[in-house]
Amino acid sequence: MSKFVSLQQAIGDHLHDGDTVAFEGFTHLIPVAAGHETIRQGIKDLTLVRMTPDIIYDQMIGMGLARKVVFSYAGNPGVGLLRRMRDAIENDYPRAIQIVEHSHSAMAQAYEAGAAGLPMAVFRGYKGADLPKVNPDIRSVTCPFTGEELAAVPSHRPDVTVIHAQKANRRGDVLIEGIVGVQKEAALAAKRVIVTVEEVVDDFEGMHPNLCILPHWTVTAIAVVPGGAHPSYTMGYYDRDNAAYLEWDKVSADRELFATWMKDNVLDATPEAFADRVKGL
Repeated sequence: MSKFVSLQQAIGDHLHDGDTVAFEGFTHLIPVAAGHETIRQGIKDLTLVRMTPDIIYDQMIGMGLARKVVFSYAGNPGVGLLRRMRDAIENDYPRAIQIVEHSHSAMAQAYEAGAAGLPMAVFRGYKGADLPKVNPDIRSVTCPFTGEELAAVPSHRPDVTVIHAQKANRRGDVLIEGIVGVQKEAALAAKRVIVTVEEVVDDFEGMHPNLCILPHWTVTAIAVVPGGAHPSYTMGYYDRDNAAYLEWDKVSADRELFATWMKDNVLDATPEAFADRVKGL
């Protein structure tokens, strides 16, 4: 069976109620279109994992899809708060959520440990920090060789990891250019991997082979969604839509305005709308 399917099928076949899912991408290549499709399909009781939750998790939390969020920094990049996430934490609206907060380093280490099939990540960190007081998953171990006390956290082993990339070839290898965060580690740590791409090409001729970070055998499904990272950017295709992030701060501050925006831009929209949104950026 071909890996290349519609976004609706990719999400519907591989992401289920109650799953632990990581929508990863750092600064650019954030899989927003896949998040919107998840919202349209009403997949609920999710544990959302992400190094830097931004507006796509704000939208998913605001629509009541999340029961738990495992994260490091959470915010609207360059703007401020995630207001829907804050409403859920402080007021249980639209439902209560559990939060598990880590440092950036711990999140990256946990993905890498998961990719290696290890039960935990061990690293130097958290000394003098207050996060261990509020996160019982942060513990310590003693190195059997040096006696040094080290931090330990559970590895991330998502049921599903979702990423966006520039290209896939017809065999299903995935190429990412520009800033790479933890997409590779998050994908290798997961049971199933969904990738949205800007385009499919015959081959990666002229590209450095190390840019192909995911060979086809690591990928479960690929959906072609031009513009699928908007309002984040995709290097070589379109710029970051800074106005959209500023707009989100106003939209997310009001529950009714949020509901109207989600209906117009997500529930009543299709993946094809993303291509129109990036025209002229």
